[in-house]
Amino acid sequence: MILRLALILMFIASVSAGGLAFLNTRTAPIIAEIKRVEQEQARMEVMASLADSIRYEEIDRPDGLTYWKAFDENGDLIGYAALASGKGYSSTIETVCGFDTDFKIAGLKVTFQQETPGLGTKIQEIKRGENEPWFQRAFKGVQALTVAVVQDRGTIDAVSGATISSRGLTNSVRAIANRIKEAVESETSAAVSMGEYGEQVDDSDNGTDRSYHHEESELEVYVDEEAE
Repeated sequence: MILRLALILMFIASVSAGGLAFLNTRTAPIIAEIKRVEQEQARMEVMASLADSIRYEEIDRPDGLTYWKAFDENGDLIGYAALASGKGYSSTIETVCGFDTDFKIAGLKVTFQQETPGLGTKIQEIKRGENEPWFQRAFKGVQALTVAVVQDRGTIDAVSGATISSRGLTNSVRAIANRIKEAVESETSAAVSMGEYGEQVDDSDNGTDRSYHHEESELEVYVDEEAE
């Protein structure tokens, strides 16, 4: 009797697992496409203040960094867009970020979060009579390379009772901005070191030192004991 019940349970578990696997196979591409379109629309929103018409060029680097160069209708580079991901209080917070060429924040849009209702979720709160989240609006025009919440000696006021969520979003924006800046500088240095026709520039004849040094000030972050 026990063996029979075990076999029945095993059969039910196998059928259920197979069904879930089949369902995941069929729905995964649909979910991925929905997310792609959502992030594409978010990129347009966060960069809208920089130009009326924007063309994007996707950059996929060997180190895993993916970002988009943004060009206006004249083909001029106007900034960069990327997806930032940071640890909040109870979930990962994903934010589409837009930066101008000086890495000042053009706009932000949180595309995923599962923070504490009524606390961390306020990072997406839109107040009555307004049309955009007030917390994300506070980032506009701020230098992304050094952005930080007030508790970390920055200028961004954290959401009351949700310091961890606020810090997670803010830190992720700063991190992705610095990664893009380093990538851009690396590309520029590589281009400068190549001749007009793709030949390596030889500095050995004049002893000129053309090495590039980038000194980046490290933001001092203070541990905040406040719990969400």
